[in-house]
Amino acid sequence: MCGITGIYAFNLVGGFSMINLSKATTALERRGPDFQDTYHDESVGLGHRRLSIIDISEAAHQPMTDASGRYIIVFNGEIYNYRVLKQELEAKGYTFRSTSDTEVLLQLYIAEGKESLQKLDGFFALAIYDKAEKSLFIARDRIGIKPLYYYHDEDKLLFASELKSLLAYGIEKEIDFTSLYLYLQFNYIMAPATILKGVKKLMPGSYLYIKEGQVQEGTYYQIPYDRQAAQRNPMSYTQQKEHLKLLLEESVQRRLVSDVSLGAFLSGGIDSSVITALASRHKPDLLTFSVGYKEEKFFDETAYAQEVSKKFNTSHTVFSLSNDDLYAHVTDIMDYLDEPFADSSAIAVYILSREVGKMVKVALSGDGADEIFTGYNKHAAFYKVLNGGISGLVIRAFGPVWAGLPRSRNNRLTNTFRQLDRYSKGAALTSRERYWSWAGFTSEVGAMNLMSASARERLSLQAFEARKEAILKYIPDKEIVSDLLYTDVHMVLTNDMLTKVDLMSMANSLEVRVPFLDHKVVEFAFSIPDDSKINGSMRKRILQDAFRDILPENLYNRPKKGFEVPMLKWLRREMKSKIINDLLEDDFVREQGIFQIDEVRRLKKQLFSSNPGDVHARVWGLLVFQHWWKRYFKT
Repeated sequence: MCGITGIYAFNLVGGFSMINLSKATTALERRGPDFQDTYHDESVGLGHRRLSIIDISEAAHQPMTDASGRYIIVFNGEIYNYRVLKQELEAKGYTFRSTSDTEVLLQLYIAEGKESLQKLDGFFALAIYDKAEKSLFIARDRIGIKPLYYYHDEDKLLFASELKSLLAYGIEKEIDFTSLYLYLQFNYIMAPATILKGVKKLMPGSYLYIKEGQVQEGTYYQIPYDRQAAQRNPMSYTQQKEHLKLLLEESVQRRLVSDVSLGAFLSGGIDSSVITALASRHKPDLLTFSVGYKEEKFFDETAYAQEVSKKFNTSHTVFSLSNDDLYAHVTDIMDYLDEPFADSSAIAVYILSREVGKMVKVALSGDGADEIFTGYNKHAAFYKVLNGGISGLVIRAFGPVWAGLPRSRNNRLTNTFRQLDRYSKGAALTSRERYWSWAGFTSEVGAMNLMSASARERLSLQAFEARKEAILKYIPDKEIVSDLLYTDVHMVLTNDMLTKVDLMSMANSLEVRVPFLDHKVVEFAFSIPDDSKINGSMRKRILQDAFRDILPENLYNRPKKGFEVPMLKWLRREMKSKIINDLLEDDFVREQGIFQIDEVRRLKKQLFSSNPGDVHARVWGLLVFQHWWKRYFKT
């Protein structure tokens, strides 16, 4: 796991940016603290920060050059099947100077060009320079586990693992207000856009090929999904369960390859418990880690995690956090963000990664299962809407009642009222608008009301509608649950969940591997019918049934908690001064000119009221943006 950056200069003007190559590489230090180096000639520069995982010797340092000196690679990620690929290449006469997956990747590209991507089993962002052809090939893994940003103008193309590296080249900073509008709705920004105009994210399963000043973008992979064929899958449910067990065990086993210490996140939920169970079969000395909350038992699942650890005889560590612990790290987290990102569970992931990173360099996680096997409340809600039933009708009929009751995520009762209110409102919408509503924290109107008049003028509604359509195109008028999952993979998984884990783990120099997102597992999930994944009483049905016989019974069909943090209470107490006297202070908001001061005041008032609803998420999104804006724009 590493950080990469680079430049392709189209002319002498673009070449001036080469002086910032070392600075841009250093900006990625936390992604790779073990080694830094750069390569450059008159038109191309490559930078690399290394977190040594496979072949930790100097022979595996990057940028890496092949024996002929013609090809140079920088690579972030892991290729799990590199040993098999190496054997195939050796049979064809290729020789190797290291035992690294990086060199295998380089030699495979030399042998097969961009078609080599089809053979890779792993996660990555890479760049390979061909000195003879003066071409640069850049690619990102199938699912988008590893990020890649790029900036392209008439003089140059820049790329990097993080936006802060691109900023080190001195590119112009201009806020994309269409991105801000979307951010205010969802608390993250959807690829390929970023918060800055001119900067893009390379999409999952895509590549760039640059030669003679021309930039070609292509797609080498899309998750196959035939909704009708999936519903008619000839495998019996029993056969599906057995196949899933086989695929997941193979996926976990491949992800145990490492030349350094390795452990697993264990939250106590079904996903991480399955990964722990499978990993413990092949690694008897497995270390597992979980995070709990001393003062917030409603959010604490460590008892379940400890039960799983005991069953599989792992060496388990619990990091028990107080609200003070959360507050102590919030500035570090926000300082690390080079683009607004306000999934509050990132705080817990950051602290968990920070502590785990002191003990191991690689951790397995259960991320991805929710999006491909129906892990969220919205999936159950969609199922209820699509399949009718008296309970759904009753909830909708009592809509005015739910709207009048206190709603928040802070305890079981008020969280139930909140969910009932969201359901009754969303059920009345069209399929696409229902998805958009349930995926976000506020409506388009709510986000627009928060923006100042000058900010609205710089917002392109045409661009917004195009981005919205790019996501919702996967949902037909008569959707099935798998359509929603396919949309989640392209929207929520890539832009929120994977971004969160990558940012927070890399901020602490920890590599996180996600067995559920092996492309074979993902493809299988989209090849089976809805009723294998969800029914009226169970989400993630096939996952729970497939592993029920090996997991503690207490985990079976247990309500999902998620990796949430007690944000509401924290904002009302520890963060109150920062809200009132700093980031959302009236004079600062007025001087900044981006937000409507009256609407900001209304959100603050609601936050401290007895009926906060989901406003804490909106306030946290504002705080993250304000902190980011002060760092990068306030002079």
